[in-house]
Amino acid sequence: MERLNLNLLRSLAVLLEQRNVTQSAEQLNMSQSALSKQLAQLRDYFDDKLLIRNGNDYLLTSFAQRLNPRLQEIISQLENLRDETDFNPQHCRRRFTFACTDYVANFIFPDVICSLSQQAPSVDMLYRQWQPEWLDNLGGMPIDFATTIADEVPEDLYGIHLGSDYPVILMGKHHPLSDRQTHPELTELLAYAFIRISAGGDKDSFFDRYLEHHNLTRRIAYEVPFYTSAFNVVAATEMLLIVPRHIAANAARVHAVQWCELPVENLPDHEYLLLWHSIHHNDTAHKWAREEIASIMRKSIFSPLASL
Repeated sequence: MERLNLNLLRSLAVLLEQRNVTQSAEQLNMSQSALSKQLAQLRDYFDDKLLIRNGNDYLLTSFAQRLNPRLQEIISQLENLRDETDFNPQHCRRRFTFACTDYVANFIFPDVICSLSQQAPSVDMLYRQWQPEWLDNLGGMPIDFATTIADEVPEDLYGIHLGSDYPVILMGKHHPLSDRQTHPELTELLAYAFIRISAGGDKDSFFDRYLEHHNLTRRIAYEVPFYTSAFNVVAATEMLLIVPRHIAANAARVHAVQWCELPVENLPDHEYLLLWHSIHHNDTAHKWAREEIASIMRKSIFSPLASL
């Protein structure tokens, strides 16, 4: 097969996204047998299986994983061949993938979804929990937008600044250190176990480096990717948690917790960014969506800007 029909590219894009022939056929409004024939043509053209059955679903081959982000860019460019000024969110039919922490998903994302659903009713949004190691490979991930703490942004990423703050210590309202008139000393804090949140940006490695420099250590008794779980444990135990100031302030609104300053010199500034890879930068629909998302996030009462 020397030439590839553009309809096959559309089918391939959906197959690589859905990883399920039945669901892909429904989305493409064709029969499963017709899509299976197209998949066979695609396998022949690329000389690769592309998808390998795994139970009821399929796994992407290594080649398909590398092909997917380039294919999504091609599809996006084809969809925007008309005059870009004609873009109308009411007519946009896209699915965007957004990676963030469960804190953003719980407290900020509902406002994002409500706004986008009103302006672009045919736009779908898929949430994925952000992992720090994705920052250097965002172009190879099926992710359109990501929010995270980042000191340095890789060269091939673009971003919108969402605000900044600094880390504090969170404890339960009934913690032995909570009724102090002055902030606890470092040695007093280290007498208690800590919780670490593993998802999202780097929030507390600075503290371990500081302790190491002073020949001190702390005990991490509980590590979890979810803020809500960490807040509940802080409220119910004597464990401590290092979190950004705006997150601590908002946690205190809905949980039996309170926060205080960390007795550490030269605390780092947390810079919050909405990031996307350069492969999406000139995509008109993507540009509209990211600007809307950034605007909503910056205005949210749960954002770092709101805590200033």
